[in-house]
Amino acid sequence: MEEISRSKDRLRFLQSFLSLNAAPPTKDWTDVSICPAIYKGITRTVLVKAVDELTETIKNEMKMIRDAQFNNLRQNAVDVTLDPDTAHPALILSNDGKQVHCGDEWKKLPDRSKRFEPAINVLGTQGFSCGRLYYDVQVKGKTVWMLGVAKGSVNRKGEIKLNPENGYWTICLRNRNEYFALAAHPVPLSVNDPPEEVRVFVDYEGLVSFYDVNAAVLLYSYTGQTFNEKLYPFFSPGTSDSGTNTAPLIITPYICIMTETSPHD
Repeated sequence: MEEISRSKDRLRFLQSFLSLNAAPPTKDWTDVSICPAIYKGITRTVLVKAVDELTETIKNEMKMIRDAQFNNLRQNAVDVTLDPDTAHPALILSNDGKQVHCGDEWKKLPDRSKRFEPAINVLGTQGFSCGRLYYDVQVKGKTVWMLGVAKGSVNRKGEIKLNPENGYWTICLRNRNEYFALAAHPVPLSVNDPPEEVRVFVDYEGLVSFYDVNAAVLLYSYTGQTFNEKLYPFFSPGTSDSGTNTAPLIITPYICIMTETSPHD
């Protein structure tokens, strides 16, 4: 009986303790919100920084890829000289056949069927009918120019429309800062900085590409083309434009890239 009495005393003690330490009533927090502005600000800053770093990394890697591809073209360099027999009578060619600009007077020259007239154009002497090739042309200081390649059979007299359908694959500068690819319908080119040197690259399997040499940036490509005869380098320095376009087009000196090979056993 005494043990039962002690048990009842302990029960009453626990009941009294629980009543004294009962948890306060809970509050309804449904309509209470915490402004996460600071958290959002930190998160946005971190994300922006991460995106910027990733973008910069991708840009650097893409530049490395472009540079590698651009440098790989060097093995396809060819020597190009201007053909005086194709030059418009107002064009002045250097003795080495590497420079051309437009003079103020027409020279008296034999009226050859291969000579451009009245279009102020000239072709390269060398024609190409296979493989890959490229040549570089300095265009610094010019307000007008056209560069590319043309079929040997193109029309050279009267009005000439430069486009692939007529055997011309070219790009041009007009009005000092307007760049176009002369496709069936001229295609405006996005150029950040005026190129000072342009590379013309040809793959006879059906590609003509133009690059800004100093920036190693592709300017334009004619893809999926069909060539069935010799292609010749094409140049037009434009008129002197009242003395503002007297700088010549200059074919960059040809540099032969020698590939190192292992000695024979």
